[in-house]
Amino acid sequence: MFRTHLNVAWRSIKKDKLFTIIKIGGFAVGICACILISLFIKNEVSYDKHYAKNDQIYRVVMQGVFEGEVMKSTHFPLPFSEALQTDFAEIEKAGKVNSIEIFGAGKRGFRLEGKQENTFEENFLLADQEAFNILEIELEQGNAETALLNPQSIVLSESKAAKYFPNGNAVGQTVFLDNDATKPYTITGIMNDVPKNSHLNFDFLLPVDDNYGGWTNQNYFTYVLVNPNTNIAELENKLATVVDKYIIPAQIERGRSADFIEVLRTIEYKLQPISDIYLKSDLKMQDGLKHGDIKFVWLFAAIALFVLLLAIINFINLSTAKSANRAKEVGLRKTIGAFRNNLVNQFLTESVLFSIISFVLGTALAWALLPMFNEIAAKNIAMPWLSWWFLPLLLASSLLVGVLAGLYPAFYLSAFRPANVLKGSLSIGSKSGKLRSGLVVFQFTTSVVLIIGTLIIYQQMDYIINKKLGYQKEQVVVLEGTNILGDKMESFKNQLLGLSQVKSVTATSYLPLDGGSRNGNTFRLENKDDGGRGVPAQIWRVDYDYIKTLGIALKKGRDFSKEFATDSENAIVINSKMASDLGLKDPIGKKVSNGQTFTIIGVIEDFHFKSLKEDISALSLVIGENIGAVSVKLEKGNPTEALAAIEAIWDSNIPNQALSYNFMEQEFAQMHDDVQRMGKIFNSFALFAILVACLGLFALSAFMVEQRKKEISIRLVLGAPFKSIYQLLTLDFLKLILVSICIAIPVGWYLMNHWLEGFAYHINIGLGIFITAGIIALGVAILTISYQSIGAALVKPTKGLRTE
Repeated sequence: MFRTHLNVAWRSIKKDKLFTIIKIGGFAVGICACILISLFIKNEVSYDKHYAKNDQIYRVVMQGVFEGEVMKSTHFPLPFSEALQTDFAEIEKAGKVNSIEIFGAGKRGFRLEGKQENTFEENFLLADQEAFNILEIELEQGNAETALLNPQSIVLSESKAAKYFPNGNAVGQTVFLDNDATKPYTITGIMNDVPKNSHLNFDFLLPVDDNYGGWTNQNYFTYVLVNPNTNIAELENKLATVVDKYIIPAQIERGRSADFIEVLRTIEYKLQPISDIYLKSDLKMQDGLKHGDIKFVWLFAAIALFVLLLAIINFINLSTAKSANRAKEVGLRKTIGAFRNNLVNQFLTESVLFSIISFVLGTALAWALLPMFNEIAAKNIAMPWLSWWFLPLLLASSLLVGVLAGLYPAFYLSAFRPANVLKGSLSIGSKSGKLRSGLVVFQFTTSVVLIIGTLIIYQQMDYIINKKLGYQKEQVVVLEGTNILGDKMESFKNQLLGLSQVKSVTATSYLPLDGGSRNGNTFRLENKDDGGRGVPAQIWRVDYDYIKTLGIALKKGRDFSKEFATDSENAIVINSKMASDLGLKDPIGKKVSNGQTFTIIGVIEDFHFKSLKEDISALSLVIGENIGAVSVKLEKGNPTEALAAIEAIWDSNIPNQALSYNFMEQEFAQMHDDVQRMGKIFNSFALFAILVACLGLFALSAFMVEQRKKEISIRLVLGAPFKSIYQLLTLDFLKLILVSICIAIPVGWYLMNHWLEGFAYHINIGLGIFITAGIIALGVAILTISYQSIGAALVKPTKGLRTE
């Protein structure tokens, strides 16, 4: 019996090639989208799941209340981890990682002993021995228990060791950083490459300098390994004792105000599971690490489900629409004694066969598109052909989807009564149907929502790239790894300024870009009876040409000047936000302190030095040496010529080091790479969904033309014009599309408005977006339908009536 069902199903597939191609093609596209999205989601949720003691490893998060607002941080003083390990029996180990190194070091010169040439490298991380053990860093070579005990030790990843020591003899070798021959580092270990699905990404591991920082400098991430079965909520409550025992005494000794101490008393410590850091953290802007977004995971899961649903809806629509064509078959089978369950099995067999073929094609399409998808998503995902679950899951899914997609058509078609079928009374009813109309509305509602999302994401990205930032990123070249210049920096700057193509030059790695240095402090006003109100702010060490080079507008006071000797010691320039936070209407001449006292000489306009997902916060500039990067403002003209001249000067100063540079505009765009990538993925799968919906609409319009060809021929014989025939065949569909647009607009507005709330600065959703989305949807629908409708309206009437 099964073989008979299979033969009939195969004959049915070959009989109507157009509908077969659309059914299988729509299914295959939906399956392809599901596979790609599922692989993406699997990769996203796999972050930091590779630790053997995953459920025991946590990152410490601090939160406190400042002026009624809950503030969070992942930065802690250097002795904090030792205090945790000493004072709390529940904590087996506590270690620290230098967060400043994560987002402030940029590229560094790396040179082997005996070599003249330096190479720029990045992904350096400072950690202590406890963090080394907590993060389960495994060594291919060296002793894991002592790898970071020597302050001049360095651990390389396996890939970097292979790059520099292809003969395999890396341990014990000497290297130099930043061309500093006075500080040799000894390679003490070769570690396995950090997994790509880790929130920490590093190739070079250096020991923490225990001589830098006390209880008042907060620069370190703290990771803890708790004992099994620890009650985390109880431990979090106990951790608050650290504030009274260590934090507050240190700040009192520093002379902090009573108000500031009261703020400290609100501090709590939370333990964040390490597997939550990448996807579920609300500290994405504070910690400077690589993050995903659980909202995007859910969004893409919904898109995958909807694309598959659209493909299934196509199958149901086409199967029920073709009911008249199968009605006589059903009637004759029942007349000669076929039972309903035989017919149900027949149609389910056809559906499952369609599904299996579609899954094979969809999987092949996903495999073919995976390299392109990886490029868009910045991933390195591979098809898990050898995984034990992959092929069985595909087979089970193809059977399940085939059965689910075929249930309604099977029971619908098998329910026809032979008498009604053989009288021909089903042919009219098959031309329409509330269910089919409802499914078309669902398909195009989904499509219009996705079109709205695509338009809004595009406009938001355009807004970010072109928004006025408060500084001039155009024509600015950032030279990286310039700390290798050492005491040649001033001479190098002067040589650059001698070029006709160069307008100004500034040397500092404190830049309004990802990878720029950051340093948070708390400031208070001097000469206040209560010691002054503490204000958290960034303090950036810059040179005299910083404000001029970046084109930052001066609102009050003056810029730094070499004519004022005190500027290099105690002058400070603050932004408007910091002046407002300090409660200063006229800040010029006022004194502020972060342990060192500064005099405010100028106020600059607020500028965006973080992602546009964040509000502008308090910022201060002071004169100080920081030569990790050099920014060169070019005159308008040929940048290629200017870069060649800059490179020539670089080579004359550092002949053994290639110049590494980037344009500030490009680096700014990279700050929002994650959103742009997600936008591209969203747009790609939106096109998948729209394609599937259009395939269904095309097939339905083709079928309706086929069903009504005699009616059309009679109308043409009676003199009906082309316009009336075209309207007859398209009007019903266009009504459904208009209903879809009306439903999709509020849904699209709600979803995208919620998405935009994740940006501190974003576009306003205007009526024009919905009008454009509606026009696009109508245009696509009209084009899809018109091919069949125009062909039917232009056909010779005799073709439709020749059998009458």
